[in-house]
Amino acid sequence: MSTENLPQSPDQPQRKPRVAVVFGGRSSEHGISMVTAGAVLRAIDRTKYDVLPIGITQSGRWVLTADEPERMAITERRTPNVEQLAESGEGGVVLPVDPANREVVYTEPGSVPKALGEIDVVFPVLHGPYGEDGTLQGLLELSGVPYVGSGVLASAVGQDKEYMKRVFTSFGLKVGPYVVIRPREWEQDESAARKKIIDLAGDHGWPLFVKPARAGSSIGITKVEDLSGLDDAIAEAQRHDPKILVEAALRGREIECGVLEFEDGPRASVPAEIPPPDAHAYYDFEAKYIDSTPGIVPAPLTPEETAEVQRLAVDAFEAASCEGLVRADFFLTEDGEFVINEINTMPGFTPISMYPQMWQAGGIGYADLVDRLIEAALRRSTGLR
Repeated sequence: MSTENLPQSPDQPQRKPRVAVVFGGRSSEHGISMVTAGAVLRAIDRTKYDVLPIGITQSGRWVLTADEPERMAITERRTPNVEQLAESGEGGVVLPVDPANREVVYTEPGSVPKALGEIDVVFPVLHGPYGEDGTLQGLLELSGVPYVGSGVLASAVGQDKEYMKRVFTSFGLKVGPYVVIRPREWEQDESAARKKIIDLAGDHGWPLFVKPARAGSSIGITKVEDLSGLDDAIAEAQRHDPKILVEAALRGREIECGVLEFEDGPRASVPAEIPPPDAHAYYDFEAKYIDSTPGIVPAPLTPEETAEVQRLAVDAFEAASCEGLVRADFFLTEDGEFVINEINTMPGFTPISMYPQMWQAGGIGYADLVDRLIEAALRRSTGLR
């Protein structure tokens, strides 16, 4: 959908498409979403689009925020917060659940609701549950508003690491050894649940990685070297998600590959390699976002390895029915086999994040990448497709 396709009344001048950038959210990745939003807001071509920044607080309130990307940065090793940019401490933004009406309304206690105009597309830069996991996508489907990125099913599959692995396995993609501990298992018989994890270590050795099953940005993950650290790792993962995933360590190189949807279908980017960070036990939250451990772009792979990981990344995109964009993460094991670790349907999207860097190496700059994603969303209808 282009500007020319937007509905105009005969006596109205042609208007630009209006993009609502939605960020923040209720997950533990609230701050990283803010950093991503700042980068996207800086990159959107204001001569081509009107922009409406909408923040979601950690309590779930939708608010109007200042259009000030410079305030959405990590400062003194701290991530920003939507409350710091909200234009009001009480007002809220409402998106009507009516496909015939895309008008955003602002309400404040004791005041008449104020119409903010229609939006044509949403760029949801939310990470983690309550945003990246299909929940926001479902709301936008009900509202009939196009949006950047994957739909409800793919977003949910991409967020839940257990079902992501089950989908990949069913499509013939290789995943590493893992076990899942659901909350009911833990509540009914802790010792039996713990034994599942210990048996995994018995079969594949230590260390193990204990993770929240539905979180990202490496938050809540612990590398467990032996049995003595297991209980603390479980408690930390459960602090973020009552369902946890425990993975056996894979010996090999960490390789990432981006996928972007073009008009003729998805294509893979130049792959990147994540070297082991010097000051961290693994590529954790601080290594990614605070210390900005650099990746190697392009990854030093053979032409055959590059072609293979690109093929597998597109296969993963298709297996989960993804749309728009995906970052696929792999291990290249010591025996030369690619094992998929996970996909991210809304990966970290700051200019120093690996997804934009991989496309930059392939000739698509950050602003161009943002524009392509918005254009792809405008071309795509909501509903079954």
